[in-house]
Amino acid sequence: MNKTVVIDHRYCGPHDSGNGGYVCGLLAAQIPGTAEVTLRKPPPLGKTLSVKQAENGKWLLSDGDELVAEATEAFLDIAIPPAPDFQQATLAAEGFRAFQDHVFRRCFVCGPDRRPGDGLRIFAGPVAGSAVVAAPWVPDPSLAGEDGAVRHEHLWAALDCPGYFALGFPDNPACLLGRMTAAVDSGIRPEDRCVVIGWKIDQEGRKYHSGTALFGPDGQLHGRARSTWIRLKNPSE
Repeated sequence: MNKTVVIDHRYCGPHDSGNGGYVCGLLAAQIPGTAEVTLRKPPPLGKTLSVKQAENGKWLLSDGDELVAEATEAFLDIAIPPAPDFQQATLAAEGFRAFQDHVFRRCFVCGPDRRPGDGLRIFAGPVAGSAVVAAPWVPDPSLAGEDGAVRHEHLWAALDCPGYFALGFPDNPACLLGRMTAAVDSGIRPEDRCVVIGWKIDQEGRKYHSGTALFGPDGQLHGRARSTWIRLKNPSE
């Protein structure tokens, strides 16, 4: 059965396309458990997109005849570093390196120009004495579904941008999310005092790999992801 979705302008990453983690989460919601989503083109905003399952079992997000993203069942084996507590994460966020120099200032997840209650405002900064970046996150009530828990796609979104800032911004140039493999649960509710962390895994050419994790107010793990980022080409390349 075909479905349709519209990515509201609220959920932008770059100003004219959808936040990668949010869009991945929308499509991954069709798959129980861990999913891997590959973005094939910038997700358009404000357009009716189709969601359907292909004969090979993959779920496809399409803009007419153009493939936007595809999702499949996956296995995620990732070692998660120790996380700071909420207070330590709050201190880390004060060192967020993109308050002034941000390529996408209205990004739904990490844009400093988004008002509280509008964007997620997850500003991951370096944790003293650690290789991870971290940020506090208190989900707004507007992010909840009918069951009262934070919606699936918003949890995926929260696991997106901290992975980029773990790559060493601003020393590394702008990147866009290419692939995200994640597992989340429905245990996070609005007003929970959460912590999100990110860390660099490795790099190969223009591809960078990072991990992220989401912890609830009880300190328990409620989401984890591995992401592949594609460095934007310089004009000289």
